[in-house]
Amino acid sequence: MSSSKARLAVVIGSIRAKRFADKPARWIADLINSRDDVEAEIVDLKDYPMAMFAEDTSPLWGPSKDEHALRWQAKMATFDGYVFTAAEYNHAPTGVLKNALDYLGSQVFRKPAGFVGYGGVGGARAVEQLRMIAVELQMAPVRAAVHIQLPDYVAIQQGQDIAELAHLRTSADALLADMVWWAKALRAARDAEERAEAA
Repeated sequence: MSSSKARLAVVIGSIRAKRFADKPARWIADLINSRDDVEAEIVDLKDYPMAMFAEDTSPLWGPSKDEHALRWQAKMATFDGYVFTAAEYNHAPTGVLKNALDYLGSQVFRKPAGFVGYGGVGGARAVEQLRMIAVELQMAPVRAAVHIQLPDYVAIQQGQDIAELAHLRTSADALLADMVWWAKALRAARDAEERAEAA
């Protein structure tokens, strides 16, 4: 396995003009980048305005035609794991995040996925659905997650510094411990498989 740090994408899963997602995305990215064994880059779906999925075939079976999807796929391929912000709309993840995931294939195989959810029940219902989607995409969703409940959501929107909320930091530390372990273990396994195939 490469000695370089594991690389995690923090994917902002909302594109609304007044979205909340930027706050937890920056917070979790800062926590990741404060560690010496992993680094984060924020990936904003606003920068990848993909059409609603209507390709002739799944990206599992053939190349995509949408130019933004091709850029999205190439970007996601550069990471060892993914932390998604998960807003909950109608007991589900955002349509734009589901659409973006539908454009992915081998770029994310055998890589960990974690979640920072927010909403009335901390985005828990959206996160559970995203975990099932991640399994179908051959990712490894981790158990630990951050769930920003409505009282914290309101406080943060009113100016509370998310970094001052100790219980969220505890959840984030557990999430990142899972993510780093799985990112390193799965990268080692992928590297070993590549070496075996090249031999």
